[in-house]
Amino acid sequence: MTVTEASQLTPVKSNGAASSNGARSDSEILGREHANDADAIVEISAFNTDVTSVIHAVEDNADAIFTWNYDKGERARLDRLYEKAKTSQWNSTTDLDWSIDVNPYTILDIDNEMLVPYEIDDPDSPTYKFDAKDWDELRLEAVRWRLAQFMHGEQGALLCTAKIVETVPWIDAKYYASTQVIDEARHVEVFSRYLDTKLGGGYPINPHLRLLLDDIINDSRWDMTYLGMQIMVEGLALAAFGFMYDLTSEPLLKKMLRYVMSDEARHVAFGVLSLQEIYSDMTAAEIRERQEFAFQAAVRMRDRLIQQEVWDHFGLDVREMTRLTLELPEDKKVFQRLLFSKIVPNCRKLGLLDAGDGWLREKFTEIGVIEFEHLEDTGAEFTDYDLTDGTIDDGTNFHAQICH
Repeated sequence: MTVTEASQLTPVKSNGAASSNGARSDSEILGREHANDADAIVEISAFNTDVTSVIHAVEDNADAIFTWNYDKGERARLDRLYEKAKTSQWNSTTDLDWSIDVNPYTILDIDNEMLVPYEIDDPDSPTYKFDAKDWDELRLEAVRWRLAQFMHGEQGALLCTAKIVETVPWIDAKYYASTQVIDEARHVEVFSRYLDTKLGGGYPINPHLRLLLDDIINDSRWDMTYLGMQIMVEGLALAAFGFMYDLTSEPLLKKMLRYVMSDEARHVAFGVLSLQEIYSDMTAAEIRERQEFAFQAAVRMRDRLIQQEVWDHFGLDVREMTRLTLELPEDKKVFQRLLFSKIVPNCRKLGLLDAGDGWLREKFTEIGVIEFEHLEDTGAEFTDYDLTDGTIDDGTNFHAQICH
């Protein structure tokens, strides 16, 4: 199916097209003059006015698409992914041992220097007077915050994948997306249960993550749902899960993350395999708009990693902590950069890095993540995350795989 045919099925309701002479400015894309504007990053939280509300409604502009072509297997790679998903289901109630006692202060095997974006021995450092108890509390809050954002992101994936079932015109994609819906429901369930029963609850959704999820759901175009969720959000999540898996020896969380990662790798592959086909038929202007969306999503996800809610919890100056994070020397940004280790090679696989004048390559270079472009894309490597007998606690080091 060509883009023209897809557009006839799903009316295009753009969130802001590229200008006729090329890309929009950073100000038009990001809503601020430059990506590292600390004041603008902090002020976004002011728009998150319903943090205590149980319900958050987002307008969904997409049409639900029926297809009367039921020829399963026309897209062989999607069909294989669907068959793999059917045999890879797990039960969060029976496959995880929820009776395990968890010490919330020892979940992550990290030192204090990894918790804050500055030299902790500097008398001017915001946490210079922290004692051992304060550092333990910071470690706990960082874990609670991170797992809570995983949970909120997984609910976003649940809604987006249900939307893909409705809007994608290919039966093979509808079949596979239906398996991801149950995967995502299971992920929301396990993160929520772990937070509630082991850590005493989590945090509200970060405003940068919420804005990104709202944009993905609000857009009418089914390929934008794929790009925003399957490539960008799920790609970063897969890398983040791998890091936490390597940094924890807590058996329940470790096994839970390993199960989730096996699902997530298929989800990202689903996006890569699907978008390869539709992007090959797009015009230069249409591709430019996808490049801009990928950049906007990357910056929003980077901004949420600042974890401003944690700094606020400790009474620290959120604006100063944001500035310190943004001004970290490059050799100190290893964690933040490596979280993009799945996104960049997948964008390269899809042709987004160098399409047109290589605009997205330039933008990914500006935010310091282009170094990952030649890592293996998830469309090819998802089988590396498969679960087979004896591999749940096999000592796999996903951080080492990325660095290699």
